[in-house]
Amino acid sequence: MPKPHRTLFVKYFFTLFIAVVFPLALGAMGEAWFGYREHRAHLTELLRTESRSAADRIQTFTDGIRDQLGWLVQFPWPDGQDEQHKIDAHRLLRQVPAISSVSLFDRVGVQRTMVSRLAINRIGEETNLPSDRAVAELRESVSKVWYGPVRYQRGSEPHMTIAVSGNRQANGFAIADVNLKLIWDVVTAIKIGETGEAFVIDDTGRLVAHPDISLVLRGDATASAFNRLRHDIAKSNSSATETKDIEGHPVVALVAEIPSLKWTVVVEQPAAEAFAPIRSSLWRSLLLVLIGTLIAIVLAYWLARRMSGPIRQLEEGAQLVGAGQFDHRVTISTGDELEQLAGRFNEMARELGLSKEKSDRINRLKRFLAPQIADLVERTGDDALLEGQRREVVAVFADLRGFTAFSNRTEPEIVMKVLGAYHEAVGAIIDRRGATLTNFAGDGLMLLVNAPVSCPDPALEALSLAIEMQSVVQSLVADWRKQGHRIGLGIGLAMGPATVGRIGYEGRLEYTAIGSTVNLASRLCSAAIDGQILVDAVVATAIDAKIPLQAMGAIAVKGYDQPVPVFTVAPSVIPKC
Repeated sequence: MPKPHRTLFVKYFFTLFIAVVFPLALGAMGEAWFGYREHRAHLTELLRTESRSAADRIQTFTDGIRDQLGWLVQFPWPDGQDEQHKIDAHRLLRQVPAISSVSLFDRVGVQRTMVSRLAINRIGEETNLPSDRAVAELRESVSKVWYGPVRYQRGSEPHMTIAVSGNRQANGFAIADVNLKLIWDVVTAIKIGETGEAFVIDDTGRLVAHPDISLVLRGDATASAFNRLRHDIAKSNSSATETKDIEGHPVVALVAEIPSLKWTVVVEQPAAEAFAPIRSSLWRSLLLVLIGTLIAIVLAYWLARRMSGPIRQLEEGAQLVGAGQFDHRVTISTGDELEQLAGRFNEMARELGLSKEKSDRINRLKRFLAPQIADLVERTGDDALLEGQRREVVAVFADLRGFTAFSNRTEPEIVMKVLGAYHEAVGAIIDRRGATLTNFAGDGLMLLVNAPVSCPDPALEALSLAIEMQSVVQSLVADWRKQGHRIGLGIGLAMGPATVGRIGYEGRLEYTAIGSTVNLASRLCSAAIDGQILVDAVVATAIDAKIPLQAMGAIAVKGYDQPVPVFTVAPSVIPKC
């Protein structure tokens, strides 16, 4: 099954798109992540600061009252000093407006003085309150301080009891009823963002202070919910945690403990508001990524088209050039390597066109020239070799004896087979010798030696060529005669001046020779019998006895007024192949 094909445009588009969008998205995600962490750290610091500030203010408030009460029980209780204790208590009420009333007890738990802003003052009544919880707690406590539970007077104002014992048992106890409205003011003043708030719960989960007083007045009804909230926040290891408030709304919260009171200050902010800045940042990042993506799409499309378009042009150009349209040119104006590649492609197409013209030219030349001569003409680029001129040439004619009769009585397949063997044998010799084949008509051949390319000894070269041809063909004749075919070969050579050059018309040209020398060679070929090579006197003289010849005397030749001296190659010279 062939693999699915993906175009260069698709590959480049997605590659460039990913190359632009991926870093952009990665950067946006990284910015969002680090922004979230930084915002989370900032939020934690803000909540911690607010909660710790509230806890410190509440601690300072209660510690101040504790210290003021401690001054009242610094000294023993001498008899008859109740009036002085009353003065001290009044001074305390003036100094600490949050104290509603203060009671002083001696070491046995007898109330010696009670001063109140709302009730009747009592002095020296020696009211015995041994069962008072504050007294009982102080007697068992080693801290000398006891903080009572929060209670609400008249259903609105929070109060608590703070009791302090003297450094020595003889100094007695001071018990104060404290109005916690200041704590409520501290809590309600805390604003985290637009809707964030703070509240205080005791160790049982009961609200001590909350901006919504109705929740405080519900008492123990909300204790379990606030306890659950405190435990969830406590797991965060002093960092802002995401949880749900008592109404199930997502919030970010943090707590600060007030150890002396066993209270917990909780500050919380709705999660939607707390993370609004980071959400805005995320939306901005998303918008930037979206804009970057659109830009990346446009950029990737443009670059992919810019890269794949020229490549497609080159591909189409390669197809056309491959189909033979060597004049096709690719036009690319990108000013980069692709334009250089197009230039090289056009050069290649031009070179291929020239090579094709050269190949066609050589093929045309090889139709009437030896391959070596055709290559020489093409290599030198000199067509003057083929132009008409007068030259001394040796014309060689070869013709099969008895071929006409043979072809008339023999099947065409056998005739063509005989001709094929004959042409293959003599053609190899002609190519090797570098002779020019000017005429290839059936069983007859016309060859030229010393035209168009000169050779040192044309007569000797031509006669050697004829002897080799005769020798090779005679071996074929022996086989043909065994098959009952009476065929032989006769060859004629003549040497002399002749007009040589190209003749014909466009698309059909031949290189040939015209003159009496050619006619004489043709007549000698016709007069030669099987196995005989006839040459004229000029060839015989030029050979200069290098090849043994036998004179045959003068014979009448058509077209000549006088008999022509003729020579033949001695039979012993023609080797038997």
